Amino acid sequence: MDDTLVQFLDVLPEPSLLVRGTGEIVNANSAVGELTGLSPASLAGKPMADLVTEGAVRLSEYLRLCSRSRQLLPGAFNWKRLNEPPIDVRCDGTVLIPASPDESALLFIRCRSKAEAIDQFVLLNQKIAALSHEIIERKKIQLQRDELFESEKAARLDAEKNSRMKDEFLATLSHELRTPLNAIMGWSQILKNDRDAESIDQGLAVIERNARAQTQLIEDLLDMSRIISGKIRLDVQLVDLATVVEAAIQTVQPAADAKAIRLQPTLDRMTNPVKGDPNRLQQIVWNLVSNAIKFTPKGGRVQVLLERVNSHVEISISDTGEGISPEFLPHVFDRFRQADESTTRRHGGLGLGLSIVKQLTELHGGSVRAKSPGEGQGSTFIIMLPVLVLHAEPESLRKAAPEHPAQRREDRDLCNAVSLKGVSVLVVDDEPDARDLVQRFLESCEATVIVAGSATEGLEAVMRHRPHAIISDIGMPGADGYEFIRRVRSLPKDEGARTPALALTAFARAEDRTRAMHAGFNLHLSKPIDGNELVAIVGSLSGRIGGTVGGD
Repeated sequence: MDDTLVQFLDVLPEPSLLVRGTGEIVNANSAVGELTGLSPASLAGKPMADLVTEGAVRLSEYLRLCSRSRQLLPGAFNWKRLNEPPIDVRCDGTVLIPASPDESALLFIRCRSKAEAIDQFVLLNQKIAALSHEIIERKKIQLQRDELFESEKAARLDAEKNSRMKDEFLATLSHELRTPLNAIMGWSQILKNDRDAESIDQGLAVIERNARAQTQLIEDLLDMSRIISGKIRLDVQLVDLATVVEAAIQTVQPAADAKAIRLQPTLDRMTNPVKGDPNRLQQIVWNLVSNAIKFTPKGGRVQVLLERVNSHVEISISDTGEGISPEFLPHVFDRFRQADESTTRRHGGLGLGLSIVKQLTELHGGSVRAKSPGEGQGSTFIIMLPVLVLHAEPESLRKAAPEHPAQRREDRDLCNAVSLKGVSVLVVDDEPDARDLVQRFLESCEATVIVAGSATEGLEAVMRHRPHAIISDIGMPGADGYEFIRRVRSLPKDEGARTPALALTAFARAEDRTRAMHAGFNLHLSKPIDGNELVAIVGSLSGRIGGTVGGD
């Protein structure tokens, strides 16, 4: 036998034997001696059956199977020990040299006690458990990395989307502001050269229409800004919705008539009142009905239904217009989102109207939803508002709904109802054009107008002329309107300290209005101005409406 096998056997820490297929022990290492109490040399040449208590039959069958296997085959035997009780031993055997005609097979048998096998099994299980724990931890780390990667990817995509939407919105805003400006500037140039009465009427109508469109865009932007910042204020009171809806319909009736669209209101006048801001509620209805008219082709139909449904009131606006695709329907109330955002779109706007409707409705404790069978099949918007349980006739709660800005008409001459004859008004503005415009409005109603181009000039005019009312801009070089009114209020009483004052400014946020009131102004009016509204305010400040003329 090759000495290499014997040397290999001797260095193994586990009890190991070289055995012939016939069962004869060829060699055993020192670990076998420690296990059995017999010297390895004394075991050489003896049958392996002498080491086991079960006899030769089961051992012989095990050795026969090992002679045919190149893999380790497990076995279990009870081994004898010198001066010790027998011990259960686990064996693993395999063939090293197959049998030949001249010699039986040479087998390698590795042994270990049952207790050691159990210990190794426990150790193996512990290693497996540790490995499993490590794999799980690594998997968790990998999942966390994947989630972080996906989160960063989503955040990046969201940032890119927001950036793209911002760019698209700015492009749309630029387009929507430039379009009416183009008409205003173009017709202004035409009217300089063409004094024909017909051209003047047409030009003024175009200029007014486009100025109002631009004003509406700015109002939508300011409304959205107030809503986002949480600074929008509601003048909450009991409101009869039938009156509000009627006022909104009257506002858009001319637009519907121009497109031969049938407006069909069905209003239940016995619905309970709601608690809310009549101006904002009318704005909600006006936005939705205007949208319906805008997207309905000529000869179409728009239906407005007001009814009580269980514990709430529903306002439904249905049209036979372009409809909404299923893909866009979930995004119809998103800010700055429009179904058609291409440069070939047929309808203008910033994509803010429906978002404002949703936000204002929710501020009133209600909800709004949209539904549409699809493109070309019309759409329906449904507003739901909670009702108040009151034992009062709705008619007693009805108030004249305030006009929407689009409802105002410049052909009403308030000078017939409010005379400013004998009223002196100080106008303070560093912009000559703005100053002249206010002056012309007031002088057309026979007011006496004093103008000043700065806060310093204005203060001198207050002390010199003692006007009945002051109209001042806010943004002026040197000292602004806030500083000007503070200086006025610090004057002695007999020099004009209590002169009623209106802040007329392009600063139109809620905080701007509050700041103007704190500085000392009585009222705040944002530009662009409505001439009739300005005359009415001056009449009120000067005492011509509800009082007598007098600044002090």
